[in-house]
Amino acid sequence: MKKIISVPYIDQTEKWPTGCESVSAVMCLQYWGFDITVDELVEKYLEKVAFEKRNGELYGADPRKQFAGSPYDPDSFGCYAPVIVKVLQKATGDFVDSETESVMVKDLTGVSMTSIVEDYIDRNVPVIFWASIDLKETIVGPEWKLLDSGEVFTWISNEHCMLLVGYDEEHYYFNDPWHNHGVIGYEKELVEKRHAEQYEMAVVMEVQKKNDVSKKAKESGSGFGENSKRNW
Repeated sequence: MKKIISVPYIDQTEKWPTGCESVSAVMCLQYWGFDITVDELVEKYLEKVAFEKRNGELYGADPRKQFAGSPYDPDSFGCYAPVIVKVLQKATGDFVDSETESVMVKDLTGVSMTSIVEDYIDRNVPVIFWASIDLKETIVGPEWKLLDSGEVFTWISNEHCMLLVGYDEEHYYFNDPWHNHGVIGYEKELVEKRHAEQYEMAVVMEVQKKNDVSKKAKESGSGFGENSKRNW
């Protein structure tokens, strides 16, 4: 069995060489019908922090809180799942009619691939997903000191973000924004290995009409649970 969700594709390579997280987020937003470009998301919703040299030492952003550098800069780094959660929440807040629609944005870091596939991909909900560029081996480093705390932060190089859109018996399929890969299949075991090396980070968003939300809550008898309520 092969399942692939049809999602608008955007190539990052020329304009946003380190913007894989933003590009994957925009592909996801466009899938849900949001009229937004990568430039709009980067300029309006993504918090970016430039690197600084202090007494010969490199200081930069905490990628768990902000984008380290700029998506337009090939020498910059990137950001982690909590940043993209915040970006999606802010962006959808500007577009959604809160009286008729509800948006769920959830950090799936640490959630198993089985659950991601069964809970989201099988329901035609794509998932923003961290692994590595072309599934290359990850490299520990470089390091920098965090601007807000002075703590030493270690980046895991070859970090990459894609949009998980499907699977078959042997592969997971992604809208991979790197080098115009389009929809590409990667071997399952290697995907899971690289995903683990990037802290198993993933983010999902889903849009529902309010009457659909009420119907599902009634059918379940318990609503969406406390974790989901905080994200709606």
